[in-house]
Amino acid sequence: MRDTQAPAPADPRATSYPSFGEAFRFWVKLGFISFGGPAGQIAIMQTELVDRKKWISQARFLHALNYCMLLPGPEAQQLATYIGWLLHKTWGGIVAGAFFVIPSIFVLWGLSYIYAAYGNVPWIAAILYGLKPAVTAIVLAAVVRIGRKALRNEIMWSIAAIAFVAIYFFQVAFPAIVLGAGLLGLLGGRFWPAKFSVASGHGSAADTSVLGDEETSPGHTRPGWVRSVRVILVCVTLWITPTLVAGIVKGWDSTLFSEGLFFSKAAVVTFGGAYAVLPYVAQEAMFHYGWLRPGQMMDGLGLAETTPGPLIMVVQFVGFVGAWQHSEGLSPLLAATLGALLTTWVTFTPCFLWIFLGGPYIERLRGNKKLTAALSTITAAIVGVILNLAVWFALHVFFPQAGVVDWFAVALSAVAFAGILRWGWSVILVVVGSGAIGLGYRLLT
Repeated sequence: MRDTQAPAPADPRATSYPSFGEAFRFWVKLGFISFGGPAGQIAIMQTELVDRKKWISQARFLHALNYCMLLPGPEAQQLATYIGWLLHKTWGGIVAGAFFVIPSIFVLWGLSYIYAAYGNVPWIAAILYGLKPAVTAIVLAAVVRIGRKALRNEIMWSIAAIAFVAIYFFQVAFPAIVLGAGLLGLLGGRFWPAKFSVASGHGSAADTSVLGDEETSPGHTRPGWVRSVRVILVCVTLWITPTLVAGIVKGWDSTLFSEGLFFSKAAVVTFGGAYAVLPYVAQEAMFHYGWLRPGQMMDGLGLAETTPGPLIMVVQFVGFVGAWQHSEGLSPLLAATLGALLTTWVTFTPCFLWIFLGGPYIERLRGNKKLTAALSTITAAIVGVILNLAVWFALHVFFPQAGVVDWFAVALSAVAFAGILRWGWSVILVVVGSGAIGLGYRLLT
């Protein structure tokens, strides 16, 4: 992109600032390649936005990520919304957050229909077979890239290691790890600032990012009470209206209203990521409401893992199948489609509320030295958490059965890992290529 009216010499950040259309195209692409759950999706954004496009600096990326990690809901989708909002105001955030989910809505709707009408389809499993090694490589690459920039001394390395041990071996809840790291950082910053205050201010002179370390926050990010009240009124109205319409039209004891109400409540308690909330969703969907049978929940999780977008998209499958099996006077397909859309709407609409309401205040805190140490330790802990997911993926992908090594998966993951770090392969190339290789391999064996 070049501005022929710009004087020379031009600020390199000015010439690289993305237009709304350029950003729009990227967010649409991201929606189609965002495989691998939150860690994989964060890794993709790290690679594309920080390392390749330089739309946001590492420090600002981590600042936004630390905030999103503390929120209920899918942190990767919220991170995209936050960055889109920083770049292009409210509409930028809406486009980034919405297109993070929209492709998976259509893909999962199609897979859910095939599942409900015809049962499982082998080619889906074949593509997933190729995607899992690629996702493992993407997550491992993210650990390396973020770790290089966040783990700057032995204290940060130790915090990352402790976080990994806590979540992997002792199943400590993710919010507890983040809270503990933040408290440790506050104490460390007070008594040992040289080791703990390392989150920001790294090499700003060489930083050519659009949103650089030393750049002041854009004017539209300034907080205000009038703006906050307007955001709350608009977002809450949009959030609850479809559920109220379902209750008025179909009845307050209908499946559609029950799905809208239940997943609205679930949206505000989904701390710790999809895996933390899925047991709660599964128990309620299967045993309280009777929307699904036990085996169907596992099938839905498998289908959700084959699609791009947040893993919490499995709730769309729950809404689809639940309404399909309890159509209540509608055709099964119409009821299921309405159930899927309503469930997805009430799950993701609150994410925009958290970002548009809290983002301005978080931007205001950027560079606050009292918070630098806390953010440093939280970032270090996040490295350990991402490593936990990478190890979990690797063990399940490389060792599908006890004593059995899947050498094809090992080789494919190693090539993808080397390609990303050494040769700078794009994530979309790795994802699409690995899916095609997995499908071809399964067809030939």
